[in-house]
Amino acid sequence: MAVTQRRGRRIMMSPGELDEFLSTERTCRVATVSGGGAPHVSALWFAWDGTSLWLFSITRSKRWADLRRDQRIAVVIDTGVEYAELRGAELSGTATFVGEAPRTGERCPELDVPERLFAQKYFAMDSMPYDGKHAWIRLTPDAISSWDFRKLAQL
Repeated sequence: MAVTQRRGRRIMMSPGELDEFLSTERTCRVATVSGGGAPHVSALWFAWDGTSLWLFSITRSKRWADLRRDQRIAVVIDTGVEYAELRGAELSGTATFVGEAPRTGERCPELDVPERLFAQKYFAMDSMPYDGKHAWIRLTPDAISSWDFRKLAQL
């Protein structure tokens, strides 16, 4: 797992804390680069397999079109209400499209694990319900930074 964080090392999550956080949180915000260079941010569900973040995106979305044009991507997952509760992670790198688009369930061994994780997390099922509108984007991060403000009380 890539970790390039320089600031805030005292409040960054350990690899185990980060893995648990990314495995249990449900919503992320995905930042892409639109035509003309403007940023575009949208909320999305995701699965974490311990190495990559898997995004199940609508193929007719602005996010999908942006990533087809420019694969640079950053994703933020965070939680907390009060300042001392804030926790989160930012992952950035290059998006990779995996499987057919839109996804109809054609056999793709690379998707076995993320589809099982996603189906269990969001649908309490062992396999994906396909709607012919979504497909998979994988982010294997080049950089990860994290924070857990609950650790501030320990400093």
